This record gives sequence, structure tokens and C-alpha cells, in this order.
Amino acid sequence: MRETPRAGHPQHRPHRADAHTAGASRSGTPHRSDGRPPHTPRGARQPDPLGRPGTTPPVPGRPALFSALVALAVVTWQVLVHGPLTRLDERVSRSLVDTVPRWLSELASDLGNLTVALPVLAAAMAYAFFRGRRVAALYAGLAMAAVPLLVVPLKEWTARPGPLEPWAHGYYPSGHTATAMVAYFGAAYLVSNRLVPVAALLTLITGTGLIVRGFHWPLDVLASVALCLPLLCWPLFAARYGRGRIRGGDAWRTGNGGTPSRSTDGPTS
Repeated sequence: MRETPRAGHPQHRPHRADAHTAGASRSGTPHRSDGRPPHTPRGARQPDPLGRPGTTPPVPGRPALFSALVALAVVTWQVLVHGPLTRLDERVSRSLVDTVPRWLSELASDLGNLTVALPVLAAAMAYAFFRGRRVAALYAGLAMAAVPLLVVPLKEWTARPGPLEPWAHGYYPSGHTATAMVAYFGAAYLVSNRLVPVAALLTLITGTGLIVRGFHWPLDVLASVALCLPLLCWPLFAARYGRGRIRGGDAWRTGNGGTPSRSTDGPTS
């Protein structure tokens, strides 16, 4: 007759992996299956939503990226129909134009010129390439090449006149803002995540200079930011939320000083 184990005394089941190996420093200390401690303490890791260990640079979540696309759609619609948001935008612009010396606003606007922004990105791409992060460097170049492919059709479609040149058309969205944002944020991700605040500041200065000088309406600048945010964050977004990480999906991931962090997911098939 088989005895039924008493409640409160679970029996050891063979072939079942123990949660903790013998010799742990204290109860609850995780160990690898081969008895060695993990490379990174569990408390120091930041698992992604799928439970994969590792760390990633700050990246907007799904709601933020979705909100950026919704904002772009709403603003574009208002520009096309010259709705209330566009009329408010024009009043704000008139109150800001030439509130600072023109030489200063022009200097800030020049940060979005190709002759200024492209060399910065090119230098960062070369740095990343020689550090072995070729996928990241390639994607940064493709992101910059995509800027005119996205901006020019919107300019032609909306045909918005400029604040100081009502006879000219094609001001929405701002190409200078898009160039600055992709170049400076791309360079920051390639070199070191510590440079991200610097990239944000340079983009802000560029957009502010364009508005104050009267080269663009405020909504032109806002639309460029909303347009470029998904473009820049796609590799980070895919690495964090994707079901399967593409080869080089951690291309934007960097450690201290721009050194790529070691992948803990094992070899990719």
C-alpha cells in the first residue's frame, strides 16, 4: 500500500532543477547551472519586457512613439486645412520672430545645415565602424538618407508658405530640424549615451533659432521632431520590444564610453 505524503512535507522530485545550488552564499542567491556565479548580479540587470537580461539606453516606449505619429498626423491635417492650430501657430510665430539679434538666431539655425551636421555624424560613424559596430554605423547613415525621402514629399504636399516669405512654399516640416536631430542623436548613440543630452540641446537650439529668425513656423519644427523620433528609436525599440532580436539588433546598445556591452542572450541562430 502506497503511503500518501503528509501535508507540509513536499517530496523531492528527481530530474527537477533546484532553484539554488548548494554552497550559495545566502538563501536566494542565483547560480548558473554549472555552479559558477552569473556574469552580472541579477539586481544590477535591467530585464526587458520579455525577460531578456541586459541593459539598453533610454528609449521611448510604445505609447510615446505612437503619440509622436498621432501628433504628426494631427498637425499635418491642421496645416492642410489651415485649422485653428495653424492659426495659433502663426500668432505665436509673429510674437517670437526677431526677439533676439538676427546674427544669433542665424548662428543657431546653421546647426541644422548639412555642412555642419553631416561631418559630425560621419565622424561618429567612422568611430563606430572601427570599434566593430558596423551595423549601427550603417543604420545611422540610412537614417540620415531617409530624411529627405520623408521631408521633401511632405513639403510638396502641404506647400506651406514661410513666416517671412508668404510667396514661397514648402516650409513644412523643417528639414534643418530633421537633419540636426538625426545627425546629433545618431552621433550620440554611436559614440556614447552620455552625449544624448548634448544632442537634445543642439536640436533644441537649432529649432529655436529657426523659429526666432522666421525661417520656420513652430509647428514645422514640432512636426520634424515627431517625424524623426520613430526613425531614430527603431533599433532601440526593436531590441527592447521585438519578439526576436535581429542580428545586430543591439547595434545602438553601448556601455560606458561607447563600448558595446556583451550580449547575454547567447548566440543567434
